[in-house]
Amino acid sequence: MNKNYCSANIFSFCGTIVLSLVFFFSTATAAELKFVTQDFPPFNYEVDGVVSGPAADIINATCRELGISCSFDLLPWSRAQLYTKIGKAHAMFVIGWNEERAKWLHFSSAIIETEYGFFVRDDNPLAFKNTADVKGYSVGVYGPSNTSHSLEMVKAKIEDITIHIISDDKVAFKLLSSGRIDAVYSNREVGKALVKKMGLKNIRYAGCHRKLKYYIGFSKKFTDPKLVERFNATLLKLQQQGKIEAILRTYQMGATEDQRENP
Repeated sequence: MNKNYCSANIFSFCGTIVLSLVFFFSTATAAELKFVTQDFPPFNYEVDGVVSGPAADIINATCRELGISCSFDLLPWSRAQLYTKIGKAHAMFVIGWNEERAKWLHFSSAIIETEYGFFVRDDNPLAFKNTADVKGYSVGVYGPSNTSHSLEMVKAKIEDITIHIISDDKVAFKLLSSGRIDAVYSNREVGKALVKKMGLKNIRYAGCHRKLKYYIGFSKKFTDPKLVERFNATLLKLQQQGKIEAILRTYQMGATEDQRENP
């Protein structure tokens, strides 16, 4: 056999192994997670082109601790969900849990605790305690969404309630302010932020219907499950160290029960 030929092939083979190892270690150490979200103040919003808010801060803190790169895009919610479904993004936030989403998403541990409830005009004396309190009401709600699904649960109990599903939260609150509907069913923090931003002086929060938690949802199809496990383990560690609660305090938001149990 020609020795030069043999040496050339060995060199080529060794070179291939070296390049393969370089590629393997570069991809293993340069992991990246792409996140998408929507304009959803006070939880998610954009400041000078940068996705900001408590959820983004929590994700950034987790990525730094994990030693991976994370990027964010703020999109219309329908597009954010589509990007996660087709693999243009690994995860979306913040979201509530439901059975349909659980079919295609891995959920993080809860990162933010909040609530759904009713907003009314100041001239309405409602102090919401139970579903019968809104019997006969005409209620606006953003949807289709987890929020509108929750309001449908109210309707299933008392029936005598008219639901107006509206694709823009601002429109719902304008209708309430002008007296064209009796109430808006909304996330408490989102509703208060909108009322303040819109300068609506005649609207108040009338009470909580149900508590809920918000999560990060990772695509089961397009995200490495081991990376998701590492992310969630790191997030849990930061929660147990009290670092997530500290982030939430800067936004005047409360910790979840899990975070309070593991200070």
